[in-house]
Amino acid sequence: MKFFKWAKDGGPDSTVAGLYFIEVKSLFSVVLLRFNPGSRNAYHSHAFNSTSWLLSGKLWEKNRNAGDNHYGPSWSPIRTQRETFHKVISIGRSWALSFRGPWDETWNEYLPAQDQHVTLTNGRKEV
Repeated sequence: MKFFKWAKDGGPDSTVAGLYFIEVKSLFSVVLLRFNPGSRNAYHSHAFNSTSWLLSGKLWEKNRNAGDNHYGPSWSPIRTQRETFHKVISIGRSWALSFRGPWDETWNEYLPAQDQHVTLTNGRKEV
């Protein structure tokens, strides 16, 4: 559980940090995300569905099994499903407001440099 806390979002190697207004994984989260330029070299799914608004900057979403998406600030939300398998690259610094649903037990990552698939659970522990 987090309340008004700055923390990495996506593990220690992530280029994303967040101000967690509230995170109760069994219920929902509201987080202001700061994407620093670039991305770590990993594709991932999510433990939650989310709806986000890009407030500033530009994001490039590279889907592992589908096309790419480019986002700029908009009134239209970015919807990310649990099964979306992607990596997000920030062009410069970007900010987004994200509303996340309840967490599932696990999610997945693919590490291209090692050609390795990993299943993770709470605390980014491998299953």
